[in-house]
Amino acid sequence: MDFQLVPIGDNDLRQYKADMQEAFQKGYEDEFGQSKEEILPEKDIDQSLKADGSVAYKALVDGKMAGGAIVVINSATQHNHLDFLFVKYGTQSKGIGKAIWNEVEKRHPQTKVWETCTPYFEKRNIHFYVNKCGFHIVAFLNEKYPDPNMPDDFIGDGNGGMFVFRKQM
Repeated sequence: MDFQLVPIGDNDLRQYKADMQEAFQKGYEDEFGQSKEEILPEKDIDQSLKADGSVAYKALVDGKMAGGAIVVINSATQHNHLDFLFVKYGTQSKGIGKAIWNEVEKRHPQTKVWETCTPYFEKRNIHFYVNKCGFHIVAFLNEKYPDPNMPDDFIGDGNGGMFVFRKQM
């Protein structure tokens, strides 16, 4: 596998967003069945892309886009956030996600802490972050312990809550 992680260019942005949305949609639908709801609205991706310190990467496998990641780097604190990591639907379980994460860590060696989250129902993601990438679960966001920054119309967790992960470097 010829793997590269490179910054996303404007000419790839439309396909990048579509691939990310499909990966999140299929992950949700694999658990809950077909949904007319859009699980990852484009506005959420755009918000991440426009955040201060945002860096977006695309993963290339044999020259073709196979996934990506958006991280938000706080250069003052080096407490950084992984907003999105995705592998193109149909290409999972081939080591692409791990290759993306390894390369992100290499590109940001000054990081002291990484943080991310994933829905409770996403067992594959929980396995990935904890067992493959070395994160620890530090919180479970739900109706009794909500995230005050979560939009009221958020449905991506299937109403099951979200795990928050942290990795101390």
